[in-house]
Formats: sequence, structure tokens, C-alpha cells
Amino acid sequence: MSDVEVDEAPAAPVSSGSMDVNQALQEVLKNALIGDGVVHGLHESAKALDKRQAELCVLAENCDEPMYKKLVSALCAEHQIPLIKVDNNKKLGEWSGLCKIDNTGKARKVVGCSCVVIRDYGKSLQHLTF
Repeated sequence: MSDVEVDEAPAAPVSSGSMDVNQALQEVLKNALIGDGVVHGLHESAKALDKRQAELCVLAENCDEPMYKKLVSALCAEHQIPLIKVDNNKKLGEWSGLCKIDNTGKARKVVGCSCVVIRDYGKSLQHLTF
């Protein structure tokens, strides 16, 4: 019957099946970190965007200064660089390697990051075509 709504809990993500944008972004950031193609922070990101060295820009929505968001958005729009927005700067800092990993594999002492620019993706992946 169409009147009944059923909330299904999502199962554990399957590596060969579907994935969402956040999982694909995590994989791309991880591989770019291995290939030393990631720039952290607003100053370095703005320089890389202005020099057109960026392949992709990731911006945190909860950035402290609204002018930072305007600057990064304008530079991305001016140079036709793809911009992805994430909701939390702590999450972006964890994904881009600005944290300590404890013995159990969990991130500790995560530093927030307002902007990350990927200059080089590293090796080619299926996650880039997501």
C-alpha cells in the first residue's frame, strides 16, 4: 500500500556498488595526499586557485569568515574550477589528513580546515568520474 512509509536503514557501504559524493571525495583526497597534490588552508588555496594550478576545490560551509567563502567561490567561478562544499570544517580537516590516528584507527586531535585544493589527483580512479 502506498500510504505506508518504511524507513530502511542504509546498509554498510559496498565498495563495488554505489557510493555517495562524500565517500568519493574521501577517496580522491586520500589518493591526492599520497601523491602530494593537496594544498591546505586559505592562503595557499587562494594562491593555487589564482595561479590556475587547481583541479578541484573543497570549501567548508561553517567557515568563520564569510569573506573567505566569497573569495574562494569567486576564484573558482572566474577560473572554471569545480567547487565542492562540505558542511563541517572538522570533517574536511580529517579527510585531508590534518589529524592524528590512534591505535584503533580513529581520528583524534582533528584540526579544522576551511579550504582544500587538489592540484594533482595522483593515480587515476573510478571515483573521479562520480
